[in-house]
Amino acid sequence: MKALRYLILAIIGIIVLVAAAIAIAIAVIDPNDYKPQIEKAVEDNTNLDLILDGDIGWSFIPLGLELNNVEAKLDDQSFVSLQQLIAQLDFWSLISMSPRVNTFVLDGLDANLSVDKQGNGNWTRIMKEDAAATGTPSDGSAQAGDTAPTPAAAAEEGGAEPLNFNVENVQISNARVHYDDQATGQSVTLDNFAVNARDITLGQAFPLDLSFRVETNQPRFAVDAAISAELGANEALNEFAIANLDGTFDMNGEPFGDKSVQATLGGSAEVNLENEVATVSGFTASLADLKLRTDLSVTGFGDQPQLQGKLDIAAFSLKELLEALGQAPIDTADPEVLTRMALATDIAGPAGTVALNGLKITLDDTTFQGDARYGISNGAIGLNLQGDKINADRYLPPASEEDAAAQGSAGDSQSASSSPATPAEETDLLPLDTLRALIMDINLGLGELIVSNLTINEIQSKITANDGLLKVNQFSGKLYDGSFGANVTLDARSDNPSWVIGSKVNSVQTLPLLQDLAEMDMLSGGANLNVDVKTTGNRISALRNNANGLVSFNLAEGQFTRMNLTRMACQGIALANQESLTTSDWGTSTPFNDMRGTLKIDGNTLNNTDLVASLAGMALEGDGTVDMAASQLDYELGLRIVGEIHRDPACRVTEYVKNAVIPVECRGNFTEDPAGLCSFDGSRFRDTLKDMAANAAKAKAKEEVDEAKQKAEEKVKEKLEEKLGEEAGSKVKDALKGLFK
Repeated sequence: MKALRYLILAIIGIIVLVAAAIAIAIAVIDPNDYKPQIEKAVEDNTNLDLILDGDIGWSFIPLGLELNNVEAKLDDQSFVSLQQLIAQLDFWSLISMSPRVNTFVLDGLDANLSVDKQGNGNWTRIMKEDAAATGTPSDGSAQAGDTAPTPAAAAEEGGAEPLNFNVENVQISNARVHYDDQATGQSVTLDNFAVNARDITLGQAFPLDLSFRVETNQPRFAVDAAISAELGANEALNEFAIANLDGTFDMNGEPFGDKSVQATLGGSAEVNLENEVATVSGFTASLADLKLRTDLSVTGFGDQPQLQGKLDIAAFSLKELLEALGQAPIDTADPEVLTRMALATDIAGPAGTVALNGLKITLDDTTFQGDARYGISNGAIGLNLQGDKINADRYLPPASEEDAAAQGSAGDSQSASSSPATPAEETDLLPLDTLRALIMDINLGLGELIVSNLTINEIQSKITANDGLLKVNQFSGKLYDGSFGANVTLDARSDNPSWVIGSKVNSVQTLPLLQDLAEMDMLSGGANLNVDVKTTGNRISALRNNANGLVSFNLAEGQFTRMNLTRMACQGIALANQESLTTSDWGTSTPFNDMRGTLKIDGNTLNNTDLVASLAGMALEGDGTVDMAASQLDYELGLRIVGEIHRDPACRVTEYVKNAVIPVECRGNFTEDPAGLCSFDGSRFRDTLKDMAANAAKAKAKEEVDEAKQKAEEKVKEKLEEKLGEEAGSKVKDALKGLFK
């Protein structure tokens, strides 16, 4: 016991002696006397010129150091300056192995960082070249390859508990850091930086206030920030927390059209590094009228994290948001759209996958619901979204007279040139590298879609992508009393991607379709199409030039609504009869039954050799080509006369007219006036007249034979009657008819 008592007394004595020695040193030694030596030591070991203009003071209880008006120059330029630094440490806390910083004050820090035109930062020139080259202090105390153990490692090796570090008060004010890059012309300034924290103790929360201003010149931008929160960390420094976060950011400058915009942050968060768990509670963020709220937990910080929570973006107006941010407005045909947008979803999913369940997206009066998922490790995207109805035309830019005139001029120019843009003027249609990296499985549905004034119902689509193979396995819907379905396969695994396109259209009524699509009313009927096309390339011109395939079509019980083919046929018949038509009211339509044909696609050209249709008293036959590059139509049609077609006397169908073909030609640009493309073909009518003349000659020869036969029959009859009498003559009359026939 005496030994223990003596040991304790000895320790106390040593502490008292150390304290007395420090007190005497502080009282006797004036650090200001050593300014020249300190300045010279810095000058000898660095490229800095240290200027100590202010006083240097220190204190015993609390143990502290105070510096005033300190400046370090580099190449005769101010590098760092400091108005005041106060660092005070509680002496007795050191004795108890629980260090406590009494006060830390930093005021008026001013640092200037710069990069020259060669990309070298001025901070790289602080150390002299020999010391910088070796990377060791001039006294050689540290050897190459030595690694200083981290505090955590040292504590683990020694088995010691971590120190209980406490700070009573931290104040940083009027700090400024300026960065200038001469190579890019970019400059950034952190100004008015201030930090105020107190009662900083590991294991409990402490308040923190932070404020600063950041300015840039490219682009010209500034943000004033004020942040307050309660921070906490455990003694092992593997658990951290932030609570009652309240951050406000006032921004202005060129990115916002020189308008002022405010953003805010709020909420709480906790992180456990040992268990790899992080939670965010009641987190809110706002930018102008855009407001986001989320509660989220994350388990696992590697590439397989597991998420659980909610996300909500309250209804906002995109147009008002863009205006508040100083951005150019979005002009839409309907000024009321983009004024109500919102999103809400639950966040879940297995490890490594972000799943959005119960996803609800609101776009004005349209609602989409479904779910989505994203694979963090492989970037796989899954989406199942169903919407009710949307009018896409409302979101298009409004049409103007100037735009219409410009579009008309462009169309005229294209018609005149009759050639598409050259490949040199084009760019690639799709980013092939991006497509090859895609992994997608998307199902989209929409109850009603209005686009280009067309109304499409019950739309369903399924899209998959993997290893550069993109497939639209289904794209279907109902359209104008009919239905359609399409599928597309894009193989982007090579630099010359291949396309396979198939489509079927069943009983789609063409008249309302053309009226809504292009304000055209030239054709009606139930359209049926089968499309089978293949092509290669990644530019529009290449896709059109390399296209090949077939399009078969037929229209049942339709009519040409702005074209009277009966009148064209009667014009030819009247010429053949050498008479003039007297009818003036011909009407503007031509009914037909079952018009059908096949289009063979060969690059930009569509060839049709089997066009047929049944008309009243006529059969339509024809062939021709369509040049898609020049928007040109070139068809030769024939109206074969198979019966009476009109009541006009000049249009009567005689024996020599029957089966004759009245020629019609359809030529011109089909983007201009489709109704004016077809007309009576006088040049080919000469061949028709020859056929009619041949028919007339045959008919005349037959009439002469019949007349001679009748005369012979009459003569025989007369002779028989004379010899046999009238009654006997009538009995053999029928036998004679059979004989002459």
